[in-house]
Amino acid sequence: MNNTSAPSRWFPHTLAATFLIFWTIMAANPVMRDVWWAENIPVMAVFLLLAGTYRLFRFSNPAYALMACWLFLHTIGGHYTFANVPFGFVTDLFGFSRNHFDRLGHYTIGFYAFPIAELLTRKDLAKPIIVHLFGLFAIMALAAGYEIVEWWYAVLAGGEAGIEFLGSQGDVWDAQTDMLCDTLGAITALVLFAFSGIKAEGERPLRAHNG
Repeated sequence: MNNTSAPSRWFPHTLAATFLIFWTIMAANPVMRDVWWAENIPVMAVFLLLAGTYRLFRFSNPAYALMACWLFLHTIGGHYTFANVPFGFVTDLFGFSRNHFDRLGHYTIGFYAFPIAELLTRKDLAKPIIVHLFGLFAIMALAAGYEIVEWWYAVLAGGEAGIEFLGSQGDVWDAQTDMLCDTLGAITALVLFAFSGIKAEGERPLRAHNG
């Protein structure tokens, strides 16, 4: 990383600063504060995890850019609630019967398959086929787990807050469609990773020593 240009080297810092400013703006006067908390707890957790582990493992700039997509979109969804994000121009353009901003958010969750694959590859923890399968299955498991959390919170909170957090908008297949969007996002990210040229760093050549 030392031979990279200054803009490339500082990209994660610039992206993080931009997100913090954006997050602060979106934290002011959300539509429903209780829903905002429920939506932003995972956002804060992911951001702090990435910031806290930066010195231990610096992902590539494409990985940080892809991960930021979900952070930004989920922050917007937390401010407005996903069902009420101003997304009418897309709804009208395609003649949709519902606000599909939440689908876009779920699609970007799948982008986290890229950093998962990058970590496994650079640390030489698995062969390429396992790297891609693990990245895909990890996102699919996360997607299923998140739908369970959404259901649990909706039941626990009840009322309007529960409905807005669930964001199904009357769609009986909402959970299944969300998981499909997560999976499609993961497939997209893994295709991008396959062409990224990222390889093992040789930081842990234990296999060669043991062989």
